[in-house]
Amino acid sequence: MARKRRRNNRALLAMAALAGFCLPVQAAIIGTCTIMVGASGTMTANPAIGILGSKQAGGSSASATIVASSLLCSLLNLLDCYSVSAPAPAAFSSAPSGGGTNVTFASVFRLDGSGTDNTGSVPQRVVNGTHTMQVDLTATRSSGIFPAGNYQGTVTVRCE
Repeated sequence: MARKRRRNNRALLAMAALAGFCLPVQAAIIGTCTIMVGASGTMTANPAIGILGSKQAGGSSASATIVASSLLCSLLNLLDCYSVSAPAPAAFSSAPSGGGTNVTFASVFRLDGSGTDNTGSVPQRVVNGTHTMQVDLTATRSSGIFPAGNYQGTVTVRCE
């Protein structure tokens, strides 16, 4: 009978070891990147009404605040830091009939008050801390003018 118990103990030990491998693993959060949307921008038309953009006279940039915090970025001298981007949309979120036809979009952004425009789709690395971001969107019609009406374009800010 002692022999039978020994086999049962071995079987229980083997099952416990296998069960240990199947337990959910707890992961440590090593970084966060928070985007807080600020003011919406305003797009205005150029005199020929073929361009709508926030950089046109009377327009204004949209704003956001990025707060990046990565333990590895701090400990490993900027390895594994976050990058931000603001790619242009493929179309208007809303536009009058025919307003979105033959239109191309471009976006740029600036970080921390810099006067340097970064192409919206090209990620820019940010170090830990709080960063201000200004975003501009331009819609260009390849032929004709934009029909009268209300237009809305949405740029998605990414932090990856």
